[in-house]
Amino acid sequence: MTEQIDELIEEIKKYVASAVSASRYAHSVRTAETCARLCRKYGVDEKTGYLAGISHDMCKAMDGALLVSVASRDGSPISELEASHPGLLHGRAAAVKLREDFELCDPDVIEAVSNHTFGKPGMGPLAMILYVADKIEPGREHVTEKYMKKLESLSLTELVKFVLKENVDYLKKKGKAVAPESEALLKSLS
Repeated sequence: MTEQIDELIEEIKKYVASAVSASRYAHSVRTAETCARLCRKYGVDEKTGYLAGISHDMCKAMDGALLVSVASRDGSPISELEASHPGLLHGRAAAVKLREDFELCDPDVIEAVSNHTFGKPGMGPLAMILYVADKIEPGREHVTEKYMKKLESLSLTELVKFVLKENVDYLKKKGKAVAPESEALLKSLS
């Protein structure tokens, strides 16, 4: 199994490197490393975490029509917010691509990748970790040593709540819509 996951990670890394910009690929690697580190801390398999992290933005460079087409194959409806901003579907599209093109059937990885943009109530530990890792990887402008120190002692639930609240506040301050899934997740953690 370890050999299989290592091969899959390498295959996906090659795909991601060819499918997105160099800066997006670097973000994906940092997210994968952050995800693996958080998995170690919170008792989740770190290779599975790395796999979810390296995969999460593999569809980020797809055009809107293709994102809608691919994401809609996951069986969930396209929300009004997603329809008006198809780029928000990149996680759902990546989860479909993982299943269809890479024959990945790990439900925890699929859930994590699919929901890393908005989050949703009831997410499993890996999905919670990827949601956070994407937003606190060390390439993010706000992520300083002091910031990371503040997060060190938090439980996984407290960490998700802190990062989500910060993200919701940021979106509201910028006058951007907050996904109902994010609002529902925040409410469920309060």
